[in-house]
Amino acid sequence: MAAGKKGVSIKVRLESSAGTGYRYYTRRPTKGELGKLGMKKFDPWAENPATGKKGMHVLFEEKKMPPSKKN
Repeated sequence: MAAGKKGVSIKVRLESSAGTGYRYYTRRPTKGELGKLGMKKFDPWAENPATGKKGMHVLFEEKKMPPSKKN
C-alpha cells in the first residue's frame, strides 16, 4: 500500500489592514504561489465609516509568523 504524500504548505498569519490588530491564521501552498497572500475577510473590530458600527470586510495581508515557544 503506497502512502500518499501531502502537499507542501506553510502556516501564515493574516493581519488586518484596518490597523485593529485582528488576525487570522491559515495555511497556503508553497508551490506556484508568487508573492504574499492577501484576502478580504471579516474584521469584527474594524469600524465602518459610513454607519459608525463595528464589523466590516477588510483586506488581510500576510505577515511573518511569530517564533514558536519551545521550552
